[in-house]
Amino acid sequence: MFPTESNTIYCLFLLCSIFLTSNAAIDRHSLVTRYNPTRNASNPTTPMQVGNGNFAFGADVTSLQTFLPFATMSSWGWKNDSLPPNRTIEDVYNYKGESWYNHGRLVQYDFGGDPEIEQWLTANPNRVNLGIVGLVFLDAQTGLIQNVSESDLSDVHQTLDLWTGIMSSEFTYEDTTINVTTTSAQDISAITVTVSSPLLSPNTSNAFTRLGIFLDFPWGDGSQKFSAPFVGNFSSALFDNHTTTLLDHSEIQAQIKHQMVDAIFYTAVESSTKFDITRDSPIAHRYTILPHSDTNSLSLVISYNSTLPSSLPSSASLVQSSIATWESYWMDGGFIDLITGSTDSRADELQRRIILSRYLMRVNEAGEDPPQESGLVNDGWYGKFHMEEYFWHSAHWALWSNWDLLHRSSNVYTSFLPTSLSRSQVQQGWSSGARWPKMTDPSGRSSPGEINNLLIWEQPHPLVFATYEYRAFPSLSTLEKWKDVVKATADWMSVFAWSNASTGVYDLGPPLYVVSEDTSPNVTVNPAFELAYWRFGLGLAEAWFNELREEVPRDWTTVKNNLAPLPIQNNGTSTVYAVYEGIEPDFWTDPAYINDHPSLVGLHGWLPPTEGLDLGIAKVTIEEVWARWNFSNCWGWDFPMLAMSAARNNDTDKAIEWLLHPLFQFDDVGMPIGGVRVPTPYFPGSGALLYATAMMAQGWDGSDEKEREGGKAPGFPRTGWNVSVEGLSMAL
Repeated sequence: MFPTESNTIYCLFLLCSIFLTSNAAIDRHSLVTRYNPTRNASNPTTPMQVGNGNFAFGADVTSLQTFLPFATMSSWGWKNDSLPPNRTIEDVYNYKGESWYNHGRLVQYDFGGDPEIEQWLTANPNRVNLGIVGLVFLDAQTGLIQNVSESDLSDVHQTLDLWTGIMSSEFTYEDTTINVTTTSAQDISAITVTVSSPLLSPNTSNAFTRLGIFLDFPWGDGSQKFSAPFVGNFSSALFDNHTTTLLDHSEIQAQIKHQMVDAIFYTAVESSTKFDITRDSPIAHRYTILPHSDTNSLSLVISYNSTLPSSLPSSASLVQSSIATWESYWMDGGFIDLITGSTDSRADELQRRIILSRYLMRVNEAGEDPPQESGLVNDGWYGKFHMEEYFWHSAHWALWSNWDLLHRSSNVYTSFLPTSLSRSQVQQGWSSGARWPKMTDPSGRSSPGEINNLLIWEQPHPLVFATYEYRAFPSLSTLEKWKDVVKATADWMSVFAWSNASTGVYDLGPPLYVVSEDTSPNVTVNPAFELAYWRFGLGLAEAWFNELREEVPRDWTTVKNNLAPLPIQNNGTSTVYAVYEGIEPDFWTDPAYINDHPSLVGLHGWLPPTEGLDLGIAKVTIEEVWARWNFSNCWGWDFPMLAMSAARNNDTDKAIEWLLHPLFQFDDVGMPIGGVRVPTPYFPGSGALLYATAMMAQGWDGSDEKEREGGKAPGFPRTGWNVSVEGLSMAL
């Protein structure tokens, strides 16, 4: 995991590993554009999108939000709702939650105590829809807005060019063609929209233009845990909850202020073509933009900001920026070709999922903060992000060599260090270390809730991210950059482990929640996956300080070497690993325990073998999970995790089956389907797919080096699959 020889030798090893390719360069452009999505009608659940990682615009079949109010979302657009009646901000500051015993010591957590304030803290801040943009259709003789539906259009064709990030639509309305192209800026929160049609210009038979563009601004309903497929409320009953004001308008630009409670957002519009902008009614929050003079084309740059911008880029420069940025993304990062030379018919669908996931993750999940589960499509859990899922959202960037994108958000551990140290030592009374939050927002404050406070598998994540960065950039500056985070992380892991005098080992819990969140926290002790991840993480921390040539804290080594053994039991036919120590022997037949994340397969698959792991028992356990688990209640990332376990156990055919399992679905534009308990999209599934396929294609520590040198992909079947890779890194 860390270099044992000189950094020079290690760098040469990395270069050989990272740039292992077939003799001929992959035709990346051909493979990417092969999967350009097309639609002839809007999907009522998922939009087609353009974006840049910090900002995304979701569109219906018009390449705008004409008929369906898909969201315009950002990493920075948040608001706080008003406090409950008769409550003050002091009530928020004074919220203490409840205290539970942890091995005889009371520990204070953020849940319970004051239900009103607890719910407000859970729901706030919440992420907002910055506004929608669509086509407006007008009567030729009166100039009045017409009620037009998607069914009034004909000859509809929408395309997303993945190589350039440009979305376009062509359709006919009343025997006249309309063309729309929409492109996202790559360095600011803005789009450019070009509408071309004779309907824009009055003629001898039309007294008025028949086509324009509208802007509309919804109320952000922060009370909704899930806001999907649409975010915000456009109801006239809520018009008084927020305000919009046209601040300024000249012949080529306009500025609108949108205020919700104390949050203020600005929308700026600019064009080289003169236009008029009017508010649709005194109480509405909708504005109509019409060309000021005869024209068959109208191009607008529409920018969203927390402050008024001094200027906007031109439409042409914004488009060129998108073209250049996306070409660089596709050419400079890692790549997998499963099509050329493969005879297995499933290769095409897996390649499609990879290409579309690569696009959508760049649009939705490459921001300055960790992403929420639904990226920038809609809102789940009030738009907040879950740090335990950060591995699945973002670790793939390391394997695909997109360090510029991963560096945007991986600094979250440094920025969250002060609040996490305070959570551990001031609030909860641990003697040292930082306890990372689970559900949070850009402030780093933990959202209340039992699971949010008692889940622990997010704790070792920064040690993995740090290790991947050091493998890519083995320098003293990398070691120093992560030093404080590594130490604080491992310190808390060592003090959280409890020295059990009666057994002579260190226990994890209770109380705690396991990965699947489905066991009782007050009886859960020594869960198998968490024990293995604790050993693995503490080992990475030790290696980090060895590389720094600094003394490894004794507690880290003592805890790592003396953690409780992985719990095992006899299930009637064989010895297997158990979810946690002391779980009921027949848990394999209890529906309460064989739902949700099957973390037992992560013991050898997601994780490399850890000290004390019996590979024979791990393999039997994996096969038991395959045979007994209720996969209809699994989540998106579970299936790539299952594939990784199959790959490490040399069952490569099974690995492909898991990646293409009927319950692991991606729609026509590549959106990962959610499920009964979470709306679509669920992007940890996309991130996990990319992590798993990179691992299976490039290999992992300990995979067959001779096969890798011969161009063989360790995790793919030998028959029917020809796998070419460029720019990938090996998995741990």
